[in-house]
Parts: sequence; C-alpha cells; structure tokens
Amino acid sequence: MPSYKYEAMDHAGAEVTGAITAESEAEAQQLIREQDLFVTKITEEGRKKKKKKEKGDKKPAKRRKGGGVSIGRVGAKQLCTFTRQLSTLQDAGLPILRSLMILEGQSKAGPLKNSLSGVIEDIEGGSTLSEAMAKQPKAFDDLYVNMVKAGEAGGALEVILQRLAEFKERAQSLKRKVIGAMIYPIAVIGVAIIIVSGIMIFIIPKFKKIFEGFDVDLPDITIVLLNASDWFATYWWVLIVTPIAFVLSIKLIKKNKTGAFIVDWIALKIPLMGTIIQKSTVARTMRTLGTLIASGVPILEALTIARDTAGNTVFKRAFDNIHSSIRE
Repeated sequence: MPSYKYEAMDHAGAEVTGAITAESEAEAQQLIREQDLFVTKITEEGRKKKKKKEKGDKKPAKRRKGGGVSIGRVGAKQLCTFTRQLSTLQDAGLPILRSLMILEGQSKAGPLKNSLSGVIEDIEGGSTLSEAMAKQPKAFDDLYVNMVKAGEAGGALEVILQRLAEFKERAQSLKRKVIGAMIYPIAVIGVAIIIVSGIMIFIIPKFKKIFEGFDVDLPDITIVLLNASDWFATYWWVLIVTPIAFVLSIKLIKKNKTGAFIVDWIALKIPLMGTIIQKSTVARTMRTLGTLIASGVPILEALTIARDTAGNTVFKRAFDNIHSSIRE
C-alpha cells in the first residue's frame, strides 16, 4: 500500500505535515480531511525522486499573465467546491491572497485555474476581490460578485462565502432533483416511441402480407393502420429529423422577445412538466433573492440578479414589473 506525504492546515491556519498510508491519493485526502485538516500539497513517496529529477531540467513555471485562455465556463460543481474551500480557509483566518494561491495551486488546468490566476494577478495589482472576480465572468457571475462585494463592505467576507457555498450546494441539489424528476417521463416517452416505431416498421408489414392472402375486405381501422405502417417504413427518417427541427425552431423563436414569452408561457401550461418548471424556477429565484438580501445587497439590485437566474421569460417579466413598482 503506497504512502503519501502531505502538507495541510488546521482551522487555526497553522501548517501541519505528515505521512499517511492509503490505497489511492483520493483516499489519502479523504483520511486527512477526516482529521479536520485542509490539504495544500500531497505526494506519493515512491514518486518523489522521479519528480525531483524531472523538475531539475525545468525552469520554475510562471503564472500566465491575464489568467490564460480557456474554452468554456467553470462547471457549477467545480465552483461549488471552490467556494466551500475558500470559505473554510477564510474562516481559518488566512489572508485572501494566500487562500486563492493555495486553491489555484490545487486546481487542475482549465477555466477555473485560469480565472483564479487572473484574480490573483488583479489583487496583487491593487484590486479588491470583487473587482478582480468581476473581470472573470466565465467563473463568477453577477450573483457571486455582488455577494462578495457586500461581504467586503460589511467586513464579513467569511460569513458571506459560507452563505454562498451553502447556496451553491442547495442549487446543485435542486438541479439534481429536477433532472431526476424529468428522467422518468422522458425515458418512458422515448421507450414508447421506439416500441411503436418498431411495431410499425417491422411487425405490421408482416401482417399485411397475411391479410392480402385472405382476399377479403378489411375494416377501415385496419386499413388506416396498414397505411400508417407503410408511411413509417418509407419516411422513418422523419422521426429523427422532426425532434431536431422542433428544437431548432424553438431556439429561433426564443431569440425574439415576444416569441420567447409565448414559448415559456406554453411550457408552464404543459401538464406535469409545467409544474416542475414553475416550482424549480420559484425555488431558484427566491433562494437567490433571499441570499442576496441577507448578505446586504440592495433590494433593487438583488431583484435584477434574481431575475437573471429565472431562465423563464414569464418570470423575468414579473420581476421587471416588481422592480418598476418598487422604484416608483
């Protein structure tokens, strides 16, 4: 069983070093975390010499200016983990710059690592944390930036980060529940389409040959079914093209404000699916609004941010009306 050397920090911010035996690096990190320690570096003892030899031929890596170039946004799960870790480090009393450097060093190459490099560079240049995060929209949205700004203004950044971490975790949990609720009806509909298509294309044509041998007049409903089977066998490609064309049409319609409102209004009226969309939207926007207000963000600004998290034009219009009424 391999042995791992690690460097970690306790809740007081003191550095702790040691060695631990585990099946894998992931298990080693889990065992260290169970000791209420935050891992900053971990290496397998057997690979230490090899790594030193490789590093001897290389110059020290420099941080990429501007945070580097990356494709895509930071994943919600990855951002949730980062927020929880940053909250823990701030609660331990570490300086924000050192906390960010630790997390940036632990991150794998990708959008988050590049964004953190940019944030660190901006903070070293004299920017505040919220100002630096605002320059990295791929990682930190308006909700994140405004909550951090409120935490800086109130002198309670560690509390705000803890709330933000809890908010992100609950949002992830809600998203999983919504996806779980939608999987079953989608799976049932998909299986039903496959079964009906198989019957129409492969089974009914065999019955058609049998009926032709009887040389009798068939009932109208049977004739309709046989004609439908012929259509399916000839134009089966329509079954593939139609869903794709439908999705593309919806996207094109939603580019227009009126079209988007109509599509979203119809979506809310669909049995079962509409209820799921409505409840998930209400839960998401109200949780966002509550978190922002509790963090000290002004009500009008909080409404604007909550509106952008709705994802449904009907709800966005409702938030616009509320915003206008309060402002008046």
